[in-house]
Amino acid sequence: MTVQIIETRDIVTCRALRRTVFIDEQGVSEADEIDEFDDVALHLLATDNGVPVGCARVLIDGSSAKIGRVCVLKSYRGTGLGADLIRACLRTANNQSGVTRASLGAQTHALGFYEKLGFSAYGPVFDDAGIDHQAMEIEL
Repeated sequence: MTVQIIETRDIVTCRALRRTVFIDEQGVSEADEIDEFDDVALHLLATDNGVPVGCARVLIDGSSAKIGRVCVLKSYRGTGLGADLIRACLRTANNQSGVTRASLGAQTHALGFYEKLGFSAYGPVFDDAGIDHQAMEIEL
């Protein structure tokens, strides 16, 4: 496995990965998956020998970076790629002037994954596209 994670403007490829994971696998509606924030977000794309295998996006809002749309193809789950993607998002956020924290809405089954990366959960569990989530944050 030779995975590379880079910042990209290739929204078409990112949306294709997100379609596979969120719409096809998890049953999220296209209306919930695609939003106006793709145009202003920083996008990260993970490739293995040039083949897209995962992606994420980072939205900058003042001193906060919101990580979202994190997805990894099923065949790459459990390889550490998800953690690598989150660390790349945190580096991207940290490189933005004035950003001091990062947040995300974690699917509740993934809380432990994000806690291992230093995130702390806060607030109540909420529904996002029919899936239970909880807000999490980390200081940069």
